[in-house]
Amino acid sequence: METAGISRRRVLDFSTASLTGAAFTSLLMRDHIARADAVPAEAKGTPHLPMKAKRVIHLCLCGGVSHIDSFDYKPELEKFHGKSLQSEERPATFFNQVGLIRKNDWEFKQRGQSGLWVSDLFPHIAEVADELTVVRSMVAESANHTPATFEENTGFRLNGFPVMGSWVSYGLGCETDELPSYVVLPDGRGLPAGGTINWSNGFLPAQHQGVTFQSQGPPIYDLFPSRELPAGSDLASRKLLEEINRRHLAVTGTEDALLARMKSYELAAKMQLAVPDVTDLKQETEATRLMYGLDKEETSDFGSRCLLARRLLEKGVRFVQLFSGGSFGSPRINWDGHEDVKENHTREAGRLDQPVAALLKDLRQRGMLEDTLILCTSEFGRTPFTQSGADQVGTGRDHNMYGFSIWMAGAGLKHGVAYGATDEIGWKAVEKPVHWYDYHATVLHLLGIDHERLTYYHNGIQRRLTNVHGEVLHDILI
Repeated sequence: METAGISRRRVLDFSTASLTGAAFTSLLMRDHIARADAVPAEAKGTPHLPMKAKRVIHLCLCGGVSHIDSFDYKPELEKFHGKSLQSEERPATFFNQVGLIRKNDWEFKQRGQSGLWVSDLFPHIAEVADELTVVRSMVAESANHTPATFEENTGFRLNGFPVMGSWVSYGLGCETDELPSYVVLPDGRGLPAGGTINWSNGFLPAQHQGVTFQSQGPPIYDLFPSRELPAGSDLASRKLLEEINRRHLAVTGTEDALLARMKSYELAAKMQLAVPDVTDLKQETEATRLMYGLDKEETSDFGSRCLLARRLLEKGVRFVQLFSGGSFGSPRINWDGHEDVKENHTREAGRLDQPVAALLKDLRQRGMLEDTLILCTSEFGRTPFTQSGADQVGTGRDHNMYGFSIWMAGAGLKHGVAYGATDEIGWKAVEKPVHWYDYHATVLHLLGIDHERLTYYHNGIQRRLTNVHGEVLHDILI
């Protein structure tokens, strides 16, 4: 018997080898060996474009970092210090208290061979200025922490949408079977505004949500049994549960929550071996530990998380997100400098400046920065005028969504450059404004993903990270 040129023997041969072939193809896709045009377009793990970056570390600075005190030098602030804002427009800030203009609190210098302007707020990061790609014309749509933080991570101001880490996990998968593709390292002092929603998979399959590793105590709660079990009982329990779940699925059909739980159990078994190894920072040399600041109380927390992030990437994790700071309303544990920017930012920068610089140096010397993307963002910036009475020069600054800075480093980027500009006092983006949609599109592009093609059908719409917007910032790419 022969149909459409395929013999009966060929069909039978294929059926006996189909599982092996499927598994082999899956491995090829995971390692990006198979050609993109050889598999259906909906298959995940296959980049649309040449991959400049294979992995990402996202540093998320909660509360609103003052761009005019860090990466956006505005010498005109000195001239306008103590004067009122010369505009009839009423700025949309959080507290609507528009005081007098205040000069920057840290001295700016041109750094490295590139001459990039970086202030003394970040003296260690300033030493690696030639690695940075600064975007000085970011704009957001909210001056409120929670919706602005959602927008920073998902492109939307409402919750319920997948974060960028989940989209990357969905689009590219993981390079290891022993660890999650998306890992989150929250600040031990508190969760960001909106809490765990900031690493939610939204409507994407549940396996793509961020998995948190704790900075204090066990890295992952309940990864191991609370008491010692008889030999073989744990494996037997897993096999029984697997069989029960398989029978349940056979009756009820595909159920995302159950499938995700089954995958989580499979992954947890492998993580019981992988997690203790990857989180053991004592395996690092003393010189490396000192470089990250693990010997100092001020820097040990963020330094440990930066070092762990590097180790996670080495083990095949695709996307690692580190949070600096907790929720709003907590000025002593985040970057929200309403009362006193200098006091606030000095404390918070002191916690991460050395570790972040060490991370960049470490990745460079290991040859990893060539295909790793480092992102450092904050939900918005801060105003050039102080948060005080209209006739006062206060010490704090309010939220500024009209113009602020973020920086990137690593794979596929021009180094030691600044893109876009705010006005003479750093209030508004006036040259090449960049929305979060554009930022997200650019990150996906560097990962080999066309942001218009990475979609997921939900509630009658083919959803994507960039909604119906987004332009890749080709001017900052090599």
